[in-house]
Amino acid sequence: MFGSRLLIAAVHHLRVFETLRIEPLSLAELRSRLQLSERPAMVLFPALCAMGLLAHDESERLFITELGRFLIHGQTPNLTGYTGLEQSDPGALEMAVRLKNDGPLDTTQGISFVKEGEGPSPMDDPGLARTLTLGLAGRARHLSPLVAANLSTRQGHLLDVAGGTGYYTYEWLLVNPESTATILDRPAVLTIAAELLDEFVQSGRPGAETIKGRVTFLPGDMLTDELPQTDLLLAASLFHDWPTPTCQQLAHHFAAALHPGGELWVHDAFLNDTLDGPLAVTDYSAQLFWNTKGRCYSRAEYRSWFTQAGLEPTQDAFPTQMDYGLIRARKPD
Repeated sequence: MFGSRLLIAAVHHLRVFETLRIEPLSLAELRSRLQLSERPAMVLFPALCAMGLLAHDESERLFITELGRFLIHGQTPNLTGYTGLEQSDPGALEMAVRLKNDGPLDTTQGISFVKEGEGPSPMDDPGLARTLTLGLAGRARHLSPLVAANLSTRQGHLLDVAGGTGYYTYEWLLVNPESTATILDRPAVLTIAAELLDEFVQSGRPGAETIKGRVTFLPGDMLTDELPQTDLLLAASLFHDWPTPTCQQLAHHFAAALHPGGELWVHDAFLNDTLDGPLAVTDYSAQLFWNTKGRCYSRAEYRSWFTQAGLEPTQDAFPTQMDYGLIRARKPD
């Protein structure tokens, strides 16, 4: 749905293909001509590349592919009449507004589940926190064993920031029976994580009965609160809710919480470093753009933040499932 809205907005409201029909343009030039900020540009152009409509030449300029030329008004033949049947769709119109303004014009109610400035977090509302946390629980329950199997196995402490359901922590503690963990999140979310922990402990899985005594629930604000020192820090589905400057801030904040030799792990859906897909991730990025302050990022973008924060990123990439994967960085001894 969100990818389709991007396509209609690009063809009929931003006139991307008309702008590129004369000559290829660099990303900066195209952004300037379309008057797009960084975030909407990095949502829109990778999506159009993933759809096979735009591509990068050897000079990293964007150009229209043979397939994309069918979306040029006046091209014979073209499909703009067909795509134009949806140009007045409310979702497509709103997507065009959000692309031009880097978000909705009306933000009086905040942006979805993301905290605004110094105000309270929407996730402090018990009903909203329960709806979102349990809505994501199935994904976390499925992916958490895969994540735990790839995280470093060691005796030490794990800090799960914005840990939500807590499943990633519970599964890691099963694999590391001598270790402890802290889950940091909003108080209303931690209430649900505690309920799910009770269920997990009673599952009958070997070692599950020991976990309750090895996990601590810490209410707090990851953006402003001092974080406890830790050996491993897990940021699962976290950075993608925030714009680039906040991601850079978080990387520094997380690096400061690591013991020397500690590791920062990120589990997320990543764009290709070439910013041309994958299509499932560019669709997800469009949804994140609509609902949060963030988008999907490439592994190269993450690694640049880690380096700026004084960490040593590895080139490892561990796929999990559902278009997700893991990357990591290490704090020097």
